[in-house]
Amino acid sequence: MLSPADWSAVRLTAELAAVTTVLLLIAGTPLAWWLAHTRSATKPLWAALVAMPLVLPPTVIGFYLLLLMGPQGPVGQFTQWLGLGRLPFTFAGLVVASVIYSLPFVVQPLQQAFEAIPERTLEAAATLRASPIDRFFTVALPLARPGFVTASVLGFAHTVGEFGVVLMIGGNIPGQTRVLSVALYDHVEALEYEQAHRPAAGMVAFALVVLVTLYVVNRPRRREQRA
Repeated sequence: MLSPADWSAVRLTAELAAVTTVLLLIAGTPLAWWLAHTRSATKPLWAALVAMPLVLPPTVIGFYLLLLMGPQGPVGQFTQWLGLGRLPFTFAGLVVASVIYSLPFVVQPLQQAFEAIPERTLEAAATLRASPIDRFFTVALPLARPGFVTASVLGFAHTVGEFGVVLMIGGNIPGQTRVLSVALYDHVEALEYEQAHRPAAGMVAFALVVLVTLYVVNRPRRREQRA
């Protein structure tokens, strides 16, 4: 069985992943829609910025976020001016870092789902005098539902598996910033392999469930495209 400290880490990890996923869906949906339909010459730049967490080491992202959100950084000075205090080594700081680090895992599936919607479908809705907002909510969103499922699952799962970024920004404060990956690292560092095995095996099972879910969700869409 997991220790109370490990259960606290599980609860904090689930809470962080849930909050991060919701924020990413709210912020990532309009961004993905814009990337899917814009003809701006700057699209490759914005697409590259969204995808950068895929290729940058997590510690690099965490380092620069730490500088930005620290007491001398512009974000840190702004939050202190607002009376919110400093973000590093707080749950709010973990949320900010997780949103940035998991951004491509939400935006890219949504962008692909929006790009797969035939233009003639949206044009047909326009001929029926549907406004752009109506077309988005009544046509685009229902058709992009598999993309939203994929984005939600990937965003949640990727946040659960974070280590480098959360360690740089949150440190290891029990009950506040000690997430499951950090707790696992603590057990290994202390040579507590039996205690480390339990959360590690749980994360392996969780990853398997995530992948099976994605394959099941995406299978009908692939069949329709082949037909």
